[in-house]
Amino acid sequence: MTATGPTTAPDVVDVVALGESMVTFLPTRPGRLADVPSFDRAIGGAESNVTCMLAAAGHSARWVSRVGADGFGDHLVETIGAYGVDVSAVRRDPARPTGVYFRTAGDRSTDAHEVAYYRAGSAASAMRVDNTDLTAVRAGRVLHLSGITPALSADCLDLMWELTEPRPDRPLVTFDVNFRPGLWRDTDGPHVLLDLARRADVVFVGADEARDAWGLHGARAIADALPEPELLVVKQGPGGAVAFDKGTDGLEDADGTATHVRAPRVDVVAAVGAGDAFAAGFLSATLRELPVRDRLRNGHLMAAAALTVPGDLATPPTRDHADRLAALDDTAWGRLRLGPGWTAARNRADEEVRTP
Repeated sequence: MTATGPTTAPDVVDVVALGESMVTFLPTRPGRLADVPSFDRAIGGAESNVTCMLAAAGHSARWVSRVGADGFGDHLVETIGAYGVDVSAVRRDPARPTGVYFRTAGDRSTDAHEVAYYRAGSAASAMRVDNTDLTAVRAGRVLHLSGITPALSADCLDLMWELTEPRPDRPLVTFDVNFRPGLWRDTDGPHVLLDLARRADVVFVGADEARDAWGLHGARAIADALPEPELLVVKQGPGGAVAFDKGTDGLEDADGTATHVRAPRVDVVAAVGAGDAFAAGFLSATLRELPVRDRLRNGHLMAAAALTVPGDLATPPTRDHADRLAALDDTAWGRLRLGPGWTAARNRADEEVRTP
């Protein structure tokens, strides 16, 4: 099946990402949602976050989605487009609203927070195979997808099956599992995500979400359950990340081909957006055909940029800056500590590599 209507954005770009983005309301002060008197407006969405970070890092990127014909939809398209992302394949839905959500100032990775989503029946949940510009979606060297999209509706799930269908002309398909239990209304979610991951070429998954979704403990158990992808990246939080590569670029360990890179120490401002930033850094290095170790290091560096700002999106380090840090020897990498403003520190090594 193909999308109806004319192809709006057939030009080949480095990365295309498809998924929902929402307008985010961030509290102006700590407290319960019931007590916060005002909010600042921002944007949030796993796939659009990746494209914005990649565009800021100098890559060509396209975001494909569906938004309402409303002011919030205008804000999303204009804001994401301002990063340099191609938004010409975003469709407007006159009958459905743009999704929004509110969150407290607490850390989203713990229970010390509240999030209130207003996305049911959103324009993005109406994405289908026949109303999405599939030519624009497939016109990338990389197609980046996440496990949030198939949870939005049955039509979105069908679209994901279509985009991950093995075919000779498909781009490199990357899939971030992004398990969100609250989005799945039945018990099929974990099985769906596992099946979709098995159809992808590159998979990103957190060790914690693999445990929660699939009952798998440890990177090796996850790799054994996902032998199909060419490259599997298991994120381990401050412990770093390990990549299992079917190619020859990894470091041999006792169990097979794997590369482990510890994360640098980071003075965290807010633990939001780090997973999307890690994917963007890894994909940036993949597009430049860097070795797996440097892809992981670039992922960690982009994640550190997100962790040292309050919101989801951060200014990434320049390519030269990231390459210089990624090329550090193991001892210097192990001493690396990054804090707020580190992406602007390009000239002095002692601003980049320091001990506590």
